[in-house]
Amino acid sequence: MAGGAGPLRALLRAANALLLQRRYRAALAVIKGFRNGAVYGAKIRAPHALVMTFLFKSGSLREKLRSIAQATYAHSRNLACFVFTYKGLLAAQSRLQGKKIPFHSFLAACLGGWLVFGDNNPINSQIIMYLLSRVLFGLSRLAVQKGYIPQPRQDPFPLLAALVWGTVLWLFEYHRETLQPSLQSSMTYLYEDSEVWHDLSDFLVYNKRTDNK
Repeated sequence: MAGGAGPLRALLRAANALLLQRRYRAALAVIKGFRNGAVYGAKIRAPHALVMTFLFKSGSLREKLRSIAQATYAHSRNLACFVFTYKGLLAAQSRLQGKKIPFHSFLAACLGGWLVFGDNNPINSQIIMYLLSRVLFGLSRLAVQKGYIPQPRQDPFPLLAALVWGTVLWLFEYHRETLQPSLQSSMTYLYEDSEVWHDLSDFLVYNKRTDNK
């Protein structure tokens, strides 16, 4: 046992020395980016998939657990691959031009988004919609900072909240098919299932009765 510890320590010292080499920093950052993307994707998706699956999906426990695992794996894999692609393209452009410029980030992310998130599936759709809302907020704030639009005299958030909720409920009531399935499920639970009950059990305890009464 003691004889194997020496080579292991030597290997760890060599790995640590390699990680400190500046010439390999860009390549190592790509590898760690892949690692961080995989971990972060799993941390974000697993709790979300757990809640949504047990709240809205039917099926056996094994089927639910399989669905959670598949969703977590897909999110983790896609985010890891995107970070790997983005940082790799960023490093390649910087090396070719000898410096880093803002357009490099935009181009690398566009190509990564096309390659990794271009498939229109539920996981990618949720990620893109999440980012879209943040992008719109960010661009609005940037436009104010740059002076393209004037600084609002009052906080516009209350008006935004009113318009968002008014629009989404109008879509749910009259054009439901345009909304994402998970949002449809949430809205159905909140605004339609709350109008149906038979006795105290499915009024306060359960959302829906499971017997044939």
